[in-house]
Amino acid sequence: MAMQSSRREMEEHHFSLWTLIAVPLLSVFLQAYLPLRFPHFGLVDLPVLVVIYFAVSRRSPIAGTFFGLVIGIIQDALTHLPLGIHGIINCILGYLAASIGLRIDVDNPGTRLMMNFVFMLLGSVLQVLIFRRLLGMHVEWFWLHELIRAVVNALIGVILFALLDRLRQRE
Repeated sequence: MAMQSSRREMEEHHFSLWTLIAVPLLSVFLQAYLPLRFPHFGLVDLPVLVVIYFAVSRRSPIAGTFFGLVIGIIQDALTHLPLGIHGIINCILGYLAASIGLRIDVDNPGTRLMMNFVFMLLGSVLQVLIFRRLLGMHVEWFWLHELIRAVVNALIGVILFALLDRLRQRE
């Protein structure tokens, strides 16, 4: 039995290529089309939750950044926003999630809840900063709405993460 040299090697989770392609595409598709039929679904940000999940599961900041970039660009292609907004946000969140995944136990539901809550708030702040500072556009930020959105996404994220855990490849 070979010794594993780091926590990352010891706890890194693997997924099939099918899972790594189908889950993000399904999340972007649902994010683009469900709010058209169900307006309240606009509170949920499935692509960001998927980025966070795969980033903490892989525990590689480079992979988390790349994963965030790909999902963000695909998400941008299906929205009316300038190309790159979600790409930038998801890159940053993917990098941070993977970096945190190296240091703390991210398989605990309580940790997942807090992590998703903080990342959702951070994503909202980053979006406002990008619009205001990079694009020079004035956008309103309603803190109560963003807090509710972060709570809803954190709760959905815990459930989603438990479901996605079942797609891990067993060694």
